Amino acid sequence: MDIEKLSSGTCPISRGLALVGDAWSALILRDAGRGMTQFDQFRASLGIAPNILSRRLKALTEGGVLEKRRYSERPPRDEYILTAAGRDFLPILAAMGEWGRHHNGGGAISQLTNLATGERVEAVVVDRRTGVPLADMDVRLEMPA
Repeated sequence: MDIEKLSSGTCPISRGLALVGDAWSALILRDAGRGMTQFDQFRASLGIAPNILSRRLKALTEGGVLEKRRYSERPPRDEYILTAAGRDFLPILAAMGEWGRHHNGGGAISQLTNLATGERVEAVVVDRRTGVPLADMDVRLEMPA
């Protein structure tokens, strides 16, 4: 797959997938949204090989979705913090989670909870202008001329 072609094409979906489209990257961002910031936390949560985790963290940092900050000089240790772009991705993950719950939701499954009310959140993607769920609209992606 030609990541450079995907990331510079006219389709915003392919551009987004070029940045966060692999499963490891999405799960790292999920865990960052849960408050994890350290390499060892991500590794323990995901069971991911260190070399793969290092590559994904580097790509997410270079892509502007995570920010790398030094929190210890001795020994040198860094943490990874969601940027504004990373925080903007969390609702996308929530919508993916709802899709997964609906189409593959058997057994015990995590849920998104509103911290202020304690109520379960059911994520849905809506048109900002009308408030109508996209799933209820007849839409198509139109490419530029």
